[in-house]
Amino acid sequence: MGWLDVLLGRSKPAKPDLDALFALPSAAISLQVAMGFAPTGQGSVCFRAAEGAAFAELEREITALLGDVTLSRDRYGYTWLLARNEDLSGLVTDLHGANSTLESAGFGPALLCTLVSFADPAGRRLALVYLYKQGTFYPFAPTTGEHRDNALELQTRGVLAGELKIEPDLSRWFPVWGAPGL
Repeated sequence: MGWLDVLLGRSKPAKPDLDALFALPSAAISLQVAMGFAPTGQGSVCFRAAEGAAFAELEREITALLGDVTLSRDRYGYTWLLARNEDLSGLVTDLHGANSTLESAGFGPALLCTLVSFADPAGRRLALVYLYKQGTFYPFAPTTGEHRDNALELQTRGVLAGELKIEPDLSRWFPVWGAPGL
């Protein structure tokens, strides 16, 4: 960023740090102790699929690499890769591998987010969502229909603020309705 950018008030976008995903297992312990939420063993990577044989081959490579995955498309045209692994560290490694494979093949700009799902004994659901382009996390707590539990999301932010880089702009805490694994 040059001095003209500073003078004009422009800021450089945050660089994604996929290694931030490896902080999730320790954050999960805090979630479980403070709020009773445990990992469900499911996580997803969301991306905008490109057309062509090269991208189709890359999707097959990721599926072969991870094993227990399912690909689906949502109503907005995004592709979701759902991974399953009861070991949270293994799940995070799988999700990191999928993201890294897409990024190293030149499809980093197509990555939207990665999420890991949690649930409590009462059946409430919660996801920790990593925003690829921001390099930050936010909690998403869907309830019945297309409603969300904002109080639970804010409580989660408070519990995890010291462990994860939480997205400070609440307008970027977009809902991921119907995300696979949530």
